[in-house]
Amino acid sequence: MLSALGGVGGVLLGIAVTIGYASYQGSPSVVPVWARTGGVGSTLVIGALAGFWPAVRAARLPPTQALSTT
Repeated sequence: MLSALGGVGGVLLGIAVTIGYASYQGSPSVVPVWARTGGVGSTLVIGALAGFWPAVRAARLPPTQALSTT
């Protein structure tokens, strides 16, 4: 959920900056769909891997040891 929110927020911020810069330059702004979906998709994949790896490591430990290690 956090990576999805971060991805959507980052894409929206990128679109806003792109539109602002393009209007400052007097150019039309275009943000392709593949760039928007790729931005959100990559954050979802990275977030899933970042959460999955520690969970796998903790699952291999006894519960008391998993809770005591930082």
